[in-house]
Amino acid sequence: MRYLPIPSDFFAANRKNVSQRLEPGSVALVCSSYQMPRNGDQYYPYRQNSDFFYLTGIEQEKSLLLLAPDSLQPEYRELLFILRSTPKMEIWEGKKLTLQEASEISGIAQVYYLDELEGILDRLMAEMDGLYVNTSLIAAESKHPLSQDAMYAEKLRIRYPNQGYRSLQTILQALRLIKSDIEITLLREAIAITRETFLEVLQAIRPGNYEFEIEALIYQGFIRRRASGHAYEPIVASGANACYLHYTRNCARCQSGDLVLLDFGAEYANYAADLSRTIPVNGRYSKRQRELYDSVLRTFYYARSLMKPGITINQLNSEVGRWVQEEHVKLGLYTTGSIKAHQGENPLWHNFYMHGTSHFLGLDVHDVGTKDQVLQPGMVLTCEPGIYIADEGIGIRTENNILITSEGYVDLMENIPIEADDIEQRMHHT
Repeated sequence: MRYLPIPSDFFAANRKNVSQRLEPGSVALVCSSYQMPRNGDQYYPYRQNSDFFYLTGIEQEKSLLLLAPDSLQPEYRELLFILRSTPKMEIWEGKKLTLQEASEISGIAQVYYLDELEGILDRLMAEMDGLYVNTSLIAAESKHPLSQDAMYAEKLRIRYPNQGYRSLQTILQALRLIKSDIEITLLREAIAITRETFLEVLQAIRPGNYEFEIEALIYQGFIRRRASGHAYEPIVASGANACYLHYTRNCARCQSGDLVLLDFGAEYANYAADLSRTIPVNGRYSKRQRELYDSVLRTFYYARSLMKPGITINQLNSEVGRWVQEEHVKLGLYTTGSIKAHQGENPLWHNFYMHGTSHFLGLDVHDVGTKDQVLQPGMVLTCEPGIYIADEGIGIRTENNILITSEGYVDLMENIPIEADDIEQRMHHT
């Protein structure tokens, strides 16, 4: 692994928290991610199922976790199953985990090979009354119908038709929303890697650079610092490209006088950073660019001040919308009279600010949690207001990662340059 080892106590504590929330006499089953075939014998880069990693620390494919805290057989209360390697497999793919290595990583004493699962599961189900599967029980609600969890759940329904089935997602999502000290440390490391890489980018960007050159510099910075790579597909959008919210082609040439919107973050130990900055290609904001940038920055500071226990993302979006509307009037995008006369379904500010201000962050860049979730200490979210003016070919977004505390918030990216003057100074362009 690239990252420094995580104590197995972390995964053991997560499993204990899940086990304590299961209905009496139940078994919970969580699967690893599939290897996704690309072509022939090639696969897309493997990324472990976030829930499975959260509970085991295992990053190997073809793995499975069983929790049966009420089993009459103590040795069956926590079970990990991994693939049985062969010499031929290891010649082609490299070493696979041994039973002992998997036990040391996960803290699970009872580790078996996957071909031993069915016999053990049959014995467990003979004494248990319910089965938790890590997928939606309603097919239409499942975002990942082809996940290994979903596919295995279908097999279980056939094999054990009389069991009472429940979804484990509600339990896992509630637990994952509140980050432990170890998780905050891992997020801070992902953010530190992102910061150091951004500082390099600030000094490297010049007129004439292609967007993909900047993307390559970011990726290099991540890999050199032990990240596994991008936490999500990066956006490097110069000029009018920044008006496309999820622009990822990253193939245009950066022109002097344009801005370039960067939205990227490192993934470290499967935890995601998520940073956005909008910087001048030639190292200096024009008068209009600075006016717009400072407006977005004022919105950022206002939105960040609202991020504290008791508010929801939907409430945050509503409050920020009212603020943004006043900013837009100051910028001359529309008038107070236009607001009163507007008859459309959406407010006028939606024409220049189309996305939400925040989302949860953690093992996934868009982590578990809903917009109606009341914020509590230990939650981590983004704060990312923006403005997009297609007629002027300008898109600006500013984004930091915020930890909710009992006192309010801690900005985990407060040491990453965000003020326009600071960015210009660090770019050192003439």
